[in-house]
Amino acid sequence: MKDIHIGIIGGGLMGREMASAFARWCALADVTVRPVLSAVADLNPATLEWFDCIPSCTLKTTDYKELLADSRIDVVYVAVPHHLHERIYLDVLASGKDLFAEKPFGIDLASARRILDAVRSSGRFVRCSSEMPFFPGAQRAVEMARGGSLGRILEITCGFHHSSDLDPHKPANWKRISATCGEGGVLNDLGMHACHIPLRLGWMPRLVFAQLQKGWPRRPDGRDGMVECDTWDNAVIHGWTMAEGQEVPLRLEMKRMAPGATNTWFIEVLGTDGGVRFSTAEPKTLHVFERAKEQWWKRTDLGFSTQFKTVTGGIFEPGFPDVIQQMWAAYLMEREGDLGNRFGCATPEEAVASHEIFAAALEAHVQGSVVCLAKSPQAASRV
Repeated sequence: MKDIHIGIIGGGLMGREMASAFARWCALADVTVRPVLSAVADLNPATLEWFDCIPSCTLKTTDYKELLADSRIDVVYVAVPHHLHERIYLDVLASGKDLFAEKPFGIDLASARRILDAVRSSGRFVRCSSEMPFFPGAQRAVEMARGGSLGRILEITCGFHHSSDLDPHKPANWKRISATCGEGGVLNDLGMHACHIPLRLGWMPRLVFAQLQKGWPRRPDGRDGMVECDTWDNAVIHGWTMAEGQEVPLRLEMKRMAPGATNTWFIEVLGTDGGVRFSTAEPKTLHVFERAKEQWWKRTDLGFSTQFKTVTGGIFEPGFPDVIQQMWAAYLMEREGDLGNRFGCATPEEAVASHEIFAAALEAHVQGSVVCLAKSPQAASRV
């Protein structure tokens, strides 16, 4: 098995999650590469201490450029606030290393386009993190949508909900401030999760109308004071897309204030002959609609049927750590040219397309009108 040496810039929540996926790599049964965490960079020395438990991680630094100078590193995963994406991503590419980028791939559309230009000129292998489509139920939904068994597509919904922002006493972090999260707010925070599968299936919206909602205007700053919070917390995008030559309603939902949702991703595709519905609220359950002489919804327990096989028994239930590992397997196997017909990680082009949707949504909300996403050049103009 070929070792791929990984460096992580940003050792917080997601950096630790990725490192734990590498530590469980022996669970995968049909991969030809193995990630080896060799270096981590984070501004906080206390954060770096967590990585002392990983023997292979021999470089721990507060200067990410020291990590980029390490000749051992093949791939760099970057998990930093959105306003730092462009600068660090460009530095990774300039260092001659491949990049696994966090969403939203730049703080706004202009930034995402500059990153994409750098990706193309560098020739490096780059993908954007989006793990939810790697749940078995999500993969089955993709297969059914591609397979034609649904008949004429009637409507498509995909979204991501959580509810932690309902609490007005929750201290603010950088995601609640436009200067660091971006004007898109929750669009930047959760939007790639909602857009990944629709974009992969060719369902880019042509017309967009958006409803954006802000939450608590002030929150504790964690230092006995209060801070202004100016980001959008909830967003619903209503669009029209083309599916097999027909115009189809597409709804994308991103909410940080969704009562009852802990961290719930979902997709539903309805057609004249069938339908499919999956939610991470029921991680091994798939709902399938069938139409014959009678009509019915069927509930199926898929179990642990991931696209990269593991030692885990099929009767068990997949979870977030499992799909993180599946996403990394897809990234590394595609990088080696061994992905085959398996579902792959979000491409830079898909990340830019998601920003085009977000920019159109922001304009639509401000203008109170429908916005048309022009095909070329990639820009939005009001209609």
